[in-house]
Amino acid sequence: MKNLISIIYGTLFGIVLTKAEVVSWFRIQNMFQFKEWHMYLIIGSAVVVGAISMQIVQRLKLKALSGEALRFQGKKFHKGFIIGGMLFGFGWAITGACPGPIFAQIGAGEFPALFTLAGALTGAFLYHSLKDKLPH
Repeated sequence: MKNLISIIYGTLFGIVLTKAEVVSWFRIQNMFQFKEWHMYLIIGSAVVVGAISMQIVQRLKLKALSGEALRFQGKKFHKGFIIGGMLFGFGWAITGACPGPIFAQIGAGEFPALFTLAGALTGAFLYHSLKDKLPH
């Protein structure tokens, strides 16, 4: 039952991403070329909603469904953030997808996104295999 609920929510989220044109390769290219603000406004609104949601959770001391307290902890900055962020940005600019929308693109019939998925899985595997040798 839990998996069915996750599939339903994931499908609805994919539909929203598709209808908002967040999975459009052309929208993403226009964002990276600073030709339009569509994606920046969507990302900005997500940041605002996330920040407000975190404040609500902290101030009301809400708990997880398991009953444990929710804690937000920052990470100590290191150069790996810059390197990883640049790799992520390059991949996003080239493929037109960050990890979440890959599945929405595939669901919308954008089958070249299968190559993006293969690349994302390969990158995750390589990171896992090499993480002890990378800057942390």
